[in-house]
Amino acid sequence: MDEVKKNLIEIVNHLSDNIGQRSYLDVHKLNIAARYIEERFTSCACKTERQLFDYRGDSYCNIICEVKGTDRRDDGILVIGAHYDTVIGTPGADDNASGIACLIELARLAILEPPKRTTCFVAFCLEEPPVFMTQNMGSYVYAHSLNESNISVYGMISLEMMGYFSEQKGSQYYPNHLFKYFYPDKGNFIAFVGNVASLSFTKKVKTNFKSVSRFPVESLNAISIVPGVDFSDHRNFWKFGYPAFMITDTGFYRNPNYHAPGDLASTLNYEIMTELVKGLHNALKIL
Repeated sequence: MDEVKKNLIEIVNHLSDNIGQRSYLDVHKLNIAARYIEERFTSCACKTERQLFDYRGDSYCNIICEVKGTDRRDDGILVIGAHYDTVIGTPGADDNASGIACLIELARLAILEPPKRTTCFVAFCLEEPPVFMTQNMGSYVYAHSLNESNISVYGMISLEMMGYFSEQKGSQYYPNHLFKYFYPDKGNFIAFVGNVASLSFTKKVKTNFKSVSRFPVESLNAISIVPGVDFSDHRNFWKFGYPAFMITDTGFYRNPNYHAPGDLASTLNYEIMTELVKGLHNALKIL
């Protein structure tokens, strides 16, 4: 079996099926997940750092793995992030063990074939409600720390639900019926979604991705009034003026298991995830 595919299956299965629900209430399970993510980073020779923060009397952590770039670039680092917590009541295979699996594999490939730009791979804790859209999100804590340290950021990419795909006609939904005239009605593509200020960065990554992969990709840069545009960790980077967008299978606009007990590892398409990871690695290493 392809090594990337094997690793993706292992990581998603362990987080969702072995550890299971990882909500803000499940501090012990979040700690187990954090140690597992650290071990996966460390196994590919990536030194990790924990960023601790508190919420409602409990301690949580972001896990950071930095890969030095081969070129000196004065326009900032690249940040790739994904959250490892879940909402209450779901094992969270797609949301978001899939994002974490892709994050770890991208870091492993970057160690083997270093990118031109220094890249920080960050596993965020506390993305889901009740913390969502507050300054208690792990991604807000991290973005704020970059800003406080005057670290220049070229751009940030949030990996948010990367594994559910369908070739069935009518399987893809949108926040407004007008979208169906411009986007596919099959949930067989990946989406790059960000705000208007991040358009240039989004287009650059999309252009790179299309040059190295034939996998279908769609993009949308819009204001946050469009439901879903700011529904992940990338939103916190906007607050500090950093370009950012998410890569997603569109979640609840496609996946019937979203935030439900049925979000299981067996529902994901690992062939497509493998293709995505390889394409993203090749696109980002030349950014």
